[in-house]
Amino acid sequence: MAESELLATQPRDTAGTHEARRMRKQGLIPAVVYGHKEQTIAVSVQREDLFRVIRHGARVVDLQADGKTEKALIREVQWDHLGHDILHVDFARVAADERIKIAVRIELRGTAPGVTAGGVLDQPLHNLDIECLAIAVPDSIRVSIAELQIDQAIHVKDLKLPEGVTTAVDPEAIVVHVAPPKVEAEAPVAAPVAETAEPEVIGRKEKTEEEGEE
Repeated sequence: MAESELLATQPRDTAGTHEARRMRKQGLIPAVVYGHKEQTIAVSVQREDLFRVIRHGARVVDLQADGKTEKALIREVQWDHLGHDILHVDFARVAADERIKIAVRIELRGTAPGVTAGGVLDQPLHNLDIECLAIAVPDSIRVSIAELQIDQAIHVKDLKLPEGVTTAVDPEAIVVHVAPPKVEAEAPVAAPVAETAEPEVIGRKEKTEEEGEE
């Protein structure tokens, strides 16, 4: 679990695409804060501060907004089409003793012996939907694949979740497995073509000089 990060905000009175573009040029990211049956407020955060928080893996922050500091979950981050810049962020108010549902990335650790032996690593599940305390959201769910052989799999039921973390995902769902190496089918060998004798050309026999005389 990442330590709680402090994130300051500034009130935002205007909206719209043009205004949002202008703010981003000034190093500010438009945001909203909502939840707990309180008023939704429009704010902005410093781009560098937000990127710092995200780099540290924080999911819940101590948000300074509307003259007070409260815990808020980074509920949604909207990126540009290249995935380089943040366009907008949503913060949801949470309480320290509140259990929340959230998707957390699955982080593979180690090297699977089955891959070293030529197998193919396949990870059908990259994120896990969990429920936990708002102040105890793990950075990731770490999964060791150091003993995974060819034709072996790790299922959701095999995961070691942090204390207090639960999931409602199907226990039999495959998180990661090592498939056998792909064997390329050999191209069929064309049967040899039997040689055929050229047909004899039968034509009208020209008359010799002797045959032409009567």
